[in-house]
Amino acid sequence: MKIVSLKMGVLSILTLGIAFMSVNCNTTSEGGKNENEVKGEKVAKVGPDTLTRHLKPFRKDLPTIGLLIYDGVLTTEVTATADVFSKPTKEGLQLFNVITVAEGENVIVAEEGLKILPDYTFENCPKLEALFIPSAYDMYAQIHNGNIVKFIQEKNKETKYTVSNCAGAKLVGKSGIADGKNIVTYIGGGKQLQMDYPNLKVNDDAKVTYVEDGKFSSSNGNLASYISALILVEKMTSPEHREFVESYLYLDRLQNWTGEMGAVLMAK
Repeated sequence: MKIVSLKMGVLSILTLGIAFMSVNCNTTSEGGKNENEVKGEKVAKVGPDTLTRHLKPFRKDLPTIGLLIYDGVLTTEVTATADVFSKPTKEGLQLFNVITVAEGENVIVAEEGLKILPDYTFENCPKLEALFIPSAYDMYAQIHNGNIVKFIQEKNKETKYTVSNCAGAKLVGKSGIADGKNIVTYIGGGKQLQMDYPNLKVNDDAKVTYVEDGKFSSSNGNLASYISALILVEKMTSPEHREFVESYLYLDRLQNWTGEMGAVLMAK
């Protein structure tokens, strides 16, 4: 078992965003005017390659990382994992398939309002090497959704790693997949988690940020989700690749944002 206790104060500054690109095809409007002309001036044409070059192919020879999503999910707990595992090697080689999985095909609306179209459903989800279970502020609907609980139970049979962040620990408890294992949840949620699922060994969330016990790992969630992702990506690759990913993400700047390395310039 591995337990990591960290001070996360500076990480609360991090703002995480996902850029989605809108693609305009070369179509004409009702008036017959080419949409690539604005007030008589020609503008650059935007073709589909602008988008497709960012799409990573699903490769059967690569391990697949599954990100469970559902309405109300916390965006950071999905994007943190995607951020880490989607990074290529220094040579630009893809290492993982990173996919989102939901109960159905409908667009998922995150807590923050971000809309996510799932890559797969519970029915057609491919074999997973790792499953990440995020949280929502209100987990009542999720832990009472038999389809979600069953999906976690079934996928856990094939995963090499199963990870929960924040209140995703409640779904782990409800599914019974980690009975007898150590786990941690969001700060302030541990006592209730222990009462609801006494077969779990719930750690003190006020002191512990990340816990690893066998194939299971868990974190306080939110930005601490980067910790669970980085630790696992190192285990699945190498310390050198983790360092590369951290440098790719400018984590050194974040950790030292008030110091010389991450000096903050506030221009008037």
